[in-house]
This record gives sequence, C-alpha cells and structure tokens, in this order.
Amino acid sequence: MRVYRCELMLMEATFFSSREVSNFYQTEPLIGNIALAYAFGFCQAPYFNDGTIYYKEHLGALNERGIYVTPATIIGEPRFTLVQFNAQADAYWYAMANNVIVTRPDGTWAEKRGAAWYIKRHPGDRGQKVGLENRPQHGRIRMLAIGNRAVAYVLSRESVSIPHYIRLGKFMSKARVVVEEVAAKEVEREGAVVPFLLNPADLPPDVELTVFDLISVPPMPLIRNARLSGRFYQLSDGTLLPAGMRFGVDQLP
Repeated sequence: MRVYRCELMLMEATFFSSREVSNFYQTEPLIGNIALAYAFGFCQAPYFNDGTIYYKEHLGALNERGIYVTPATIIGEPRFTLVQFNAQADAYWYAMANNVIVTRPDGTWAEKRGAAWYIKRHPGDRGQKVGLENRPQHGRIRMLAIGNRAVAYVLSRESVSIPHYIRLGKFMSKARVVVEEVAAKEVEREGAVVPFLLNPADLPPDVELTVFDLISVPPMPLIRNARLSGRFYQLSDGTLLPAGMRFGVDQLP
C-alpha cells in the first residue's frame, strides 16, 4: 500500500455549509474526505446535474481501484473569516417575495396576484409565474480563513498523481497541496488513539471502535480522538492509519 501525506494550505477563504442556524451559515474546521476525493480529481462530478447523487458510482469505483482519502484535519488553531451577504438584484426595480427576489426584464412588468408574482410581456398576457428559489436571500457566512493548514492522507494500491493546487468548497476556493509519499508498515494495535479525523462509515469491520469524539457534519458525521483496535499502517513518524479503509457506499440504494 502506498501512503501519501497531503498538507493543504488555503489560499482563499473556504466555505462548506456544515451547519445552518437561521441565517448564519457555518463552516466547521475540517475538510471532508468525499470533498477531497473530488478535489484531487480521483472522480469527476458531471458538469450539469439534475439533482442525482453519484456517490455510490463514483466512490465505489475508487474502492475497486484501491484508492482512499481520509478527511483533512486542521493543523493548530483554526482561523475563520465572517462575512455578510445579500442576494438583492442590481436592478432599478425588484421586489422581495417569499423565497425569491422578483426582477423584471426590460420591456416587461411584474404583477402580484395573491402571494405569487407574474411577469407580463404585453397587455392581456396572463404572465409567467416567478418560480421559488431554494437559496438564502441574506445572512452571514463563517468561512475558513486564508492560511489555514490541514493534513489528509491518500492510500492507494498503485502510484497516483495528486495535483499541487485544488479547488474546494461552495465557492471553489483555491488551496495549495504539498504531497509527500511516506513509508508504512502494517502492525497490530490494541486501544490505539488516533487523534485526527476519520470517517466511521469507512472503517473495516475487523477494526474495533470504542470511544471517540463525534463531529456531526453532512453528508456523514466524522470522529476524532478515536480509540481503535485492529490492523494499522504505521508511518515513519509513528502515525497510525487504520488498515483496510474504503468508502462506505456499498449499502447505499
């Protein structure tokens, strides 16, 4: 098994919607392993998406190739950037409606009937109803700040190429990646504490998980400071990685 240590440095503020409280959108101090699998280019999301989720197909293909990526753990104290936003239109006329900001193209006018708005193009036209949009209209965003560093590991049966620059998060923010292939040997351990982030759904069935800190984030809760027993890859610096990890998508419908 080849093991690559990947140190990420954020070159732009990075946003993942880890938690939403009213109009406050928070990024937890971590980077999920599914996001990294796509960012590293191991699997490709379709350019046009009709809402279909392809995790089972894409990550299942990585399992067949023997490629796995751990979540990225922030090094040291995480730093955040707090910004405000609004989605108001930059137009002469607009109206704030329920779950939508109504605008009208030149040469048309808007008419409100009940709770709905309609765009009319000529007299007598019943108008086209303005559809609702599932997006926030205003709020605050807590993002990971520029300069945060994080470490993730890539495990692969064969040699893989990992890009030196990637894009992350909702805003496709830039991050630099320093990759180092490290020596590893397989060992057995009882009650070993793994201080960095792991995805519990990806642990092999022969690894015994006893206690851990749970971090509830979508699409899968992560764990930290886990006490594990079983087979590990021991790296040259003493780091222990559970052996046999694979993306836990086999049971998805």
